[in-house]
Amino acid sequence: MKNKSSILKSLRNGLFVAIGIIIFAYAFQVTNVNFETTRSEVRITQLTRVLRALAKPELFEYNTTEEEISTEFYLPCPEASITEEVSVNLDEPYLKLSDICASPKEVISVEGFNFPPNTEGPINFLAQSGVKRQLANFKSDSDGHFLIEVEVPTRQPVAEAQHIGATIRTTSGLPMWSDTAKATWDKIIETVFIALLATTIGTAASIPTSFIAARNLMKDSTSTITSTALNLIGFPAGFYVGYQFCKWIIDLLSPIEKNWLFTLIGMILSGFIAYFTLRKGLPSEDIKKPTNTQKLKMFGLLAVSALFAILSILLFGEFTRLAGIELERILGSFGFLGYALFQIGDITMMLAPALTAIAFGGVLASVLNRFGQTLQDKSSAKVLKLLNLVFSAVAGAILFALIMALINWFYQFNNLKISLYYPIIIGAGVGLILAFIAKPKQPLPTGFIIYTITRTILNATRSIEPLVMAIVAVIWVGIGPFAGSLALALHTIAALTKLYSEQVESIDDGPLEAVQATGANKLQTIIYAVIPQIIPPYISFTMYRWDINVRMSTIIGFVGGGGIGFLLQQNINLLSYRAASVQMLAIAIVVSSMDYISSKIREQIV
Repeated sequence: MKNKSSILKSLRNGLFVAIGIIIFAYAFQVTNVNFETTRSEVRITQLTRVLRALAKPELFEYNTTEEEISTEFYLPCPEASITEEVSVNLDEPYLKLSDICASPKEVISVEGFNFPPNTEGPINFLAQSGVKRQLANFKSDSDGHFLIEVEVPTRQPVAEAQHIGATIRTTSGLPMWSDTAKATWDKIIETVFIALLATTIGTAASIPTSFIAARNLMKDSTSTITSTALNLIGFPAGFYVGYQFCKWIIDLLSPIEKNWLFTLIGMILSGFIAYFTLRKGLPSEDIKKPTNTQKLKMFGLLAVSALFAILSILLFGEFTRLAGIELERILGSFGFLGYALFQIGDITMMLAPALTAIAFGGVLASVLNRFGQTLQDKSSAKVLKLLNLVFSAVAGAILFALIMALINWFYQFNNLKISLYYPIIIGAGVGLILAFIAKPKQPLPTGFIIYTITRTILNATRSIEPLVMAIVAVIWVGIGPFAGSLALALHTIAALTKLYSEQVESIDDGPLEAVQATGANKLQTIIYAVIPQIIPPYISFTMYRWDINVRMSTIIGFVGGGGIGFLLQQNINLLSYRAASVQMLAIAIVVSSMDYISSKIREQIV
């Protein structure tokens, strides 16, 4: 039995080895592996030329003077014999040809005398029309002499003498930064700030998202079917009301939107009113349970506070836009401060309706959630079952209608039956089935569902390369660094959220359980038990992501995303490898410097 077992084991191992060999053999065919091409003399010559060019970055330049030394040459040889000799000054640089005439594709020797010692330059064919074509490069020895063979080019035959010349280039003065180095400096600074902006936006969005993408925080979050259905009803309704409300306020402010004085006064007054009504609506101490009148008063004050808070934010956005325009005009070289202020105001005005809509949706969902809890506590099982059927049908209809509206935006069915009626009917039916099957007070794993949806969206986003995102961003905002920042920011959100959430999932459960045992809600648990454990790794991941974004920005520049990648692509396309070497050197220096700086920052903070 033992021998039989060892034989089977050997056969199994041999089978695995054979399968591995077959897989790699097929991989050679799929990837078109051909080592014969690596021994091609033409390819080796081209590779050598490129590597030598890359090893000589075009960092510096000198004041250069050029002198053309030429001699007559006939292409092709004339019918009459050439008797006239070319006179030269033997004390100055001159050229001597092995043949004064030749046919196209013939090889002749070019010999130079009295050239500056150890100089290099091109040997050119100078046509009668003035067109110049480089034939080779010469390098004189310590005596100013060189001898080189060149191939006569194919040119339209003419009877007159043409010329073959050598260009002497001499440099003088101290080395100066080349134009390539200056352009590279500007673009590498742009690249660093593209990465900084993308990392900042990505980090700000990733931190809150990482908590709902952490399995250990979401797996125990449950909700009854009543509360879940009312949440699904309340949030879209509140979102729509909040968006329309904010747009209405913006329309009301249009008469004073260009007056900075009224805007400033309105912003300050609205802020004070919002602050004081908020303090009145949320007393610092609850001595006894408030009455219905007190509750109504409290909700009224909170509503007034919310109204003036929105008003203050909108006026702040308009005021910063006006102030930015004025500062950009008067600050001169520091006008970028005014430009930044204008953009902050513009972002505020753009995001205000969306943020207001989200806030209204959250508030209405929270109110309906509490109402659902009350119904669950006070209603009988039969009544609650009936209510669940109604609420679930409405919630399913709304959810399916919204999903189909998104799909219709992409595919444009332009058919109400497909885009509205059928989704509502199907959604209501799904809701009814779910409410009928589930027990009235049965908890649903809403936390796990939210976690799964969030991780799925993040995985899909992360699977799209920043290069593709940059192409879309370029179409949206135009060619430039802003498109690159948006593309990298979106990819950063997906990548950092994954890293952050996995760090949350690996925290110590002890503090988490201790805080939850005190009756803390989800937000309090995150603040007091989760955040203290994740600050050091969050800082490390953020610094590392900035490093990645610097390197990625060189790639998205290839599709118009700004940064040094744009220059690098241009020089590679133009076969200007010495200039491309400067950009590659700059990237290497910046990445190395950031690695050193980030390690020092982590030492101090972490």
